[in-house]
Amino acid sequence: MKLLQPLVASNDMVELRLPCKAEWVAVARLAIAGIASRLAYTVADVEDLKLAVAEACTNRIRHADGAETIVIAAEVAPDEVRITVRDEGSSTHVVAVPSVAEAREDRLGIVLIQSLMDSADYYVDPDGGVVLVMRKSIPAARDA
Repeated sequence: MKLLQPLVASNDMVELRLPCKAEWVAVARLAIAGIASRLAYTVADVEDLKLAVAEACTNRIRHADGAETIVIAAEVAPDEVRITVRDEGSSTHVVAVPSVAEAREDRLGIVLIQSLMDSADYYVDPDGGVVLVMRKSIPAARDA
């Protein structure tokens, strides 16, 4: 696994640690909505970010063997937002991202995340757990 480095030194970062329980996913959605609404995202982009984060959290909760918490971090750079969702469980299994045609019902969330974000990559954390890193460019940066 390559270590995740800050995008640039002057980025703003928000980190949220939640219990590894489905009832806390709404808190992650609200936090991402608050962050995204401060940027040049459209209403549709904000909804895409909220849905991608909810799917990522749900995925990590479902597959995080023995995790008590998940950590969501949003790092704002001038041209993009990088959101990481990681569990602190013992799982080291990273599922390949299927195509839409190959996706089974339990993998549709991964396909959905891929379609909503500019990129989404899974990594195994050598200290335990799995990390999902998602990126979405900021519209003003896309249009420049």
